[in-house]
Amino acid sequence: MRVSGVLHLLAFIFALVATWIFISSYISFNMKTLRLPRWLADLDSQAIPVVRTKCGLSKPCPDNFFAFKISSGAANVVGPTMCFENLVIMSPVKNNVGRGLNIALVNGTTGIVLTQKCFDMYSGDVKLLVKFLKDIPEGTLVLMASYDDPGTKMNDETRKLLSSLGSSYANQLGFRDSWVFLGAKDLKDKSPFEQFLKNNPDSNKYEGWPELLELEGCVPQKRKAWPSVAAQ
Repeated sequence: MRVSGVLHLLAFIFALVATWIFISSYISFNMKTLRLPRWLADLDSQAIPVVRTKCGLSKPCPDNFFAFKISSGAANVVGPTMCFENLVIMSPVKNNVGRGLNIALVNGTTGIVLTQKCFDMYSGDVKLLVKFLKDIPEGTLVLMASYDDPGTKMNDETRKLLSSLGSSYANQLGFRDSWVFLGAKDLKDKSPFEQFLKNNPDSNKYEGWPELLELEGCVPQKRKAWPSVAAQ
């Protein structure tokens, strides 16, 4: 009986020790598990922060420069988009774009948007565009994007006015061409911010239209510095 009692006592003690070891391991495991969020938070705090640029540019603009991005329309399906200093001025979502030339005017010193208009260059009155271009105030930045057809109604007077804003391709702009441009009323030289694609059946991406164009960059507030600035 004594041997049996000792064995039972040893078995009981062994069970207690095993239970204590199991509980200790379980508690230790759970404590480590509870610490995981803090560990993850510490790891996250060491991560390199993501640099967010205005208008989603590939790199931020320096001080005293305005950030902009302009996209032309895709064929006659998706309208153009204009962003200036992280403000979307014109886009299909805002429902303020139209067939032809889409134009936004921005104060070249303050960066404040003055107005935005679209002019039908296929069946519209080109005289409305001529008047609009002539009335642009000095020191104004001019953002332009084509959609569907920007050139059918284009005449010599319009091309001359666009060239005076710094355009290098105004004289070539024609039926269903793709074009994006940023110029200025008092710009004396050619703008470095311009892209142009000719409507060509052999190279068009969208059957009767060339592919859309996207222009982004940092425009200096002082227009006299433009000749030394290249679009991104």
